[in-house]
Amino acid sequence: MVISVLSGKGGTGKTTVVAALSELAKKVIKVDCDVDAPNLYLFYKGTDIETGSFYGGKKAKINKSLCVECGACEEVCKFNAIKNCVVDPFACEGCGACTLVCPQNAISLEEEKSADTFLTKTDKGIISRAMMGVGSDGSGKLVTQLRKNVKKFEDDGTITIIDGSPGIGCAVIASITETDVALIVTEPTKSGLDDLKRILELSEHFETQVMVCINKYNINLEMTSQIEDYAKEKKLFVVGKIPFDKKVMESVNTLKPITAFEDSIARKAIEEMWIRMNDIMIEKGILSNTKIK
Repeated sequence: MVISVLSGKGGTGKTTVVAALSELAKKVIKVDCDVDAPNLYLFYKGTDIETGSFYGGKKAKINKSLCVECGACEEVCKFNAIKNCVVDPFACEGCGACTLVCPQNAISLEEEKSADTFLTKTDKGIISRAMMGVGSDGSGKLVTQLRKNVKKFEDDGTITIIDGSPGIGCAVIASITETDVALIVTEPTKSGLDDLKRILELSEHFETQVMVCINKYNINLEMTSQIEDYAKEKKLFVVGKIPFDKKVMESVNTLKPITAFEDSIARKAIEEMWIRMNDIMIEKGILSNTKIK
């Protein structure tokens, strides 16, 4: 079973929720698909058992022995990536226009490494993650690769929890594809509600069971009420309402999941949310039994 934890924007507490759920569930595989800013692995000590290179795009390369410096490539490049017959790899988009106009066939497109991928074994299970190179863009291809890397560890008894990228771009689409449950983490602000609406539109395309978690719900009870009304209108399950808790900051600063703090009110709320999620998943036939420790 696959649970994707998503948000319409960054900073809603998505990774905090993922780390907590990973502690509460049994036999968990974690995939950090927030490839632009991966940080889930920081909560765990482990050993990299598998590494790889990801090539997500191509860059133009000029063969100086063939180039006659006619300037045709520079003229056709819409990204201003070629100056004095030298390619700026950070500006090149790999569109290939320069290869078409070069009279000497001196330009080729070559695969460029954009990230290193890792499978890390911890005492809390496997984490699949990536570390992108400077100037590289996060992509749906990279997210798909990270998900493929854990397939050999999955079986009927495992739960794969995905820490998805924020927003609604390609990386998010790759995170939610073939997902059983999409848990959308939002916050009680007007922008939080608007972001919830955006990502819900995306989720509906994939016929995924959507659940909603309102983080720091008590900082704006009026907006929390509006989000709940919207969820009711859309027939969504608001499975969790997490209160503002200073212990979360301590959790982040000490790199410990919030479940490690017994006196945390956020911990208690997430535990209750996980129970409700299990009940709904069993009711909907997604789970055959609960995964509570």
